[in-house]
Amino acid sequence: MRNIVGNAQLQAYEVIRDQILGGTYPGGTRLIESKLAEELGVSRTPIREAIRRLEQEGLIKNKKVYKPTETDLRHLFQMRILIECYAAKMAATYMIDEDIEKLKECILIARNGAHSEIVKANKMFHDLIVMECRNPIMIDTVDKMQSIIYLFSKAVVLHKRPFLIDEHDQICNAIKMRNSDLASDLMKTHLEADLEFTLNIVS
Repeated sequence: MRNIVGNAQLQAYEVIRDQILGGTYPGGTRLIESKLAEELGVSRTPIREAIRRLEQEGLIKNKKVYKPTETDLRHLFQMRILIECYAAKMAATYMIDEDIEKLKECILIARNGAHSEIVKANKMFHDLIVMECRNPIMIDTVDKMQSIIYLFSKAVVLHKRPFLIDEHDQICNAIKMRNSDLASDLMKTHLEADLEFTLNIVS
């Protein structure tokens, strides 16, 4: 019985999460347990557990789909800038050639791929750099923000922010040249541009 409940909770979590990330439940949507249970064909218990898990990830707040304020977004990007600029500096020092090639592959996919491929490549590009910070606390902090980061990274790609991929290319080149200060500065400029573009989308 426990496995059945666990499977139902996982299924509910994955379906609700996908609907939030896919835009079916936009920011501000109130999630009603009884309605979700009926739609998914499960009891309210796995729905309740799924919502609790999504609250921990930051996608749900007070039983509503998270809709960040301008201040919320600025705080999120402040944290990203602190961590990812440091990570970019470390990447320029320590990233092996094989992983630099992976960065280049992400850029290539982002220039030529379908929308879903671009979103995935964008995430992979940043993930590869974050791992280079070699600080488990920083990596865990970014990991806990991943759902929110994905939500707005997807919006940036969907709305075709100018120069997005060109900036990735410049960051990659700085890492390849082992120019740590330049890599950090370029990442800061890149994330600040992401923030301003996102603020224009949600305003």
